[in-house]
Amino acid sequence: MTFGVLVFPGSNCDHDAYHVTRHVLGQDTRFIWHKEERLGDVDVVIVPGGFSYGDYLRAGAIARFSPIMNDVVRFANEGGLVVGICNGFQVLCESGLLPGALLRNASLRFICKPVYLRTEQTDTPFTNALRPGQVIQVPIAHGEGNYYASEEVLDDLEANGQVVFRYSTADGAVTPEANPNGSARNIAGIVNARRNVLGMMPHPERCAEAILGSEDGLLIFRSLVNHVLGAAV
Repeated sequence: MTFGVLVFPGSNCDHDAYHVTRHVLGQDTRFIWHKEERLGDVDVVIVPGGFSYGDYLRAGAIARFSPIMNDVVRFANEGGLVVGICNGFQVLCESGLLPGALLRNASLRFICKPVYLRTEQTDTPFTNALRPGQVIQVPIAHGEGNYYASEEVLDDLEANGQVVFRYSTADGAVTPEANPNGSARNIAGIVNARRNVLGMMPHPERCAEAILGSEDGLLIFRSLVNHVLGAAV
């Protein structure tokens, strides 16, 4: 299978994502520059973390207008798999592929630390390698990770099973203290209604090898390979 990793001016997690998919999982992977107009033949698009266009205006607001994003929207609308990580989540919300918005952290501070996530849904292309309720530890690094949506939208996300990850304690309790940024209902990751687009603030690509202290993040990438190839890897 083939992964395509977008590269914007200011991306800084593109090589991390490439390393995991190409060198850890052994799948074909290529970078896609933001000025390209077509994705080409890819199975999964990764919109990586970083500070696209310096986060000017607001995070993800300018990257949303990059030429390549028109084809990302087309690809997603046709059922293609898209993953937005951190700044990538912000870009996907700005593009209208996911509902809601990412606001400044409640603390008004940049936060960089490992957090615990409780797996809420395993019937997605991104989580089939996880168990329901499984807690994984994944690092965050963001200043605008406070997920916000109207109560109506939040209720719809809950009813449709679109909340995929929530910030939790190590034993899976969803508490205010476990919420690092003030996100509504401790939401750390969501999928669209069609379940082919995932946005998450934590960085699974930064915890996908034992040498980094955790391989929890690899489960998300392995899920995608399982889904596309139809076999465990």
